[in-house]
Amino acid sequence: MPAESIARRDGRRIVLPGLVSAHSHAFQRGLRGRTQRRSARGSFWSWRALMYRFAERLDPDRIYALSRFAYAELVLSGVTAVGEFHYVHHAPDGRPYAERTAMADAVIRAARDVGLRISLLRVLYARGGAGRAAEGAQRRFCDRDVDDALRDVEALHQRYAADPFVRVGIAPHSVRAVPLPWLKAAARYSEERRLPLHIHVAEQRREIEECLAEHGRRPVTLLAEEGLVGPRFVAVHGTHLCPAEVRALGGSFVCVCRSTERDLGDGLPDVTGLVGAGARLCVGVDSHASSDAFDELRAVELDERTRTEARTRLDATRLLVAGTRDGAEAIGFGALDDEVELDANDPALAGSEDIDADDVVVFVATPRAVRRVRIGGNEVVAEGRLERIEEMRTAYERVLRDIA
Repeated sequence: MPAESIARRDGRRIVLPGLVSAHSHAFQRGLRGRTQRRSARGSFWSWRALMYRFAERLDPDRIYALSRFAYAELVLSGVTAVGEFHYVHHAPDGRPYAERTAMADAVIRAARDVGLRISLLRVLYARGGAGRAAEGAQRRFCDRDVDDALRDVEALHQRYAADPFVRVGIAPHSVRAVPLPWLKAAARYSEERRLPLHIHVAEQRREIEECLAEHGRRPVTLLAEEGLVGPRFVAVHGTHLCPAEVRALGGSFVCVCRSTERDLGDGLPDVTGLVGAGARLCVGVDSHASSDAFDELRAVELDERTRTEARTRLDATRLLVAGTRDGAEAIGFGALDDEVELDANDPALAGSEDIDADDVVVFVATPRAVRRVRIGGNEVVAEGRLERIEEMRTAYERVLRDIA
């Protein structure tokens, strides 16, 4: 843990590095409030069915409008870089667009138009599960073979290589959706090009059962033994790990997405064990069920207190490192000079003058306190306002009316 605080006081301001949301599905912002209603009660799997129906109606223009507003909301929350786990690639019938990366390009353009840094984590998706072909919206996610998917990663990597605001990574969706030969090909590609390697892992108990049935091994054990786990590997969720899997993730990243994991009833990860094993934490807004970057951080600690029935498992400085430096590295950016300023006069911060700045950021602040956001030298948020936000909201709401 760093010896010094991450945030600092500057008069009536608190200044901190830009926050990083390392795992996002931006189009799912359009589901907020729709999948939580009483009639939508059920499990992760029933939520997924609702999400698939929504995804079936996307096109490049619609995913751009949804993503742009989702990213605008993140920037207003102090986020300066996002890892976009992007898997809606093709037309509704599964055929590629004339420009194969049209959907990814639209998402990248949305981030850039807001002023946000983006790591486009291009997803590999092959099937509905072991022995099951893709169905419905899943056809939009799937490629004919792994070489087609890797060519798209390479095309994106080359196209944006000169843009300091864009990175590209590779993301096998899950052990459920990607067969072992694809997983190994992704690992080789990531290692050769030194790109981030992200995967959903151990989010649901059913996923573990299916992995055991197909491979005779639990997900993280499989990935570790097949050479995927390493310093560029990012395990997303990890809510159901056995002790051996916790140890196997030491030296890699684990992305915890508490607002979504709570919303979907995923479970509680062993954060204390992961940190003790040497894993590096980062956080992600995931489904955009909430866009409060401060709460995303504090929830890691508060939910760990709930799980262990003990207070103060991780201190604020360690959490702020997870939400800034380690998050940036996990999505391929490394050190960033982005900066966020909080207004110490905000009502939420009242009476916090004698509290350590890191504690204030993690345990006290809300997005309302964000006054300025500077990304790559550009002042994206000034006096708490983002230019063209009403235009973005209007376009977002128009898309929701069209596809609801």
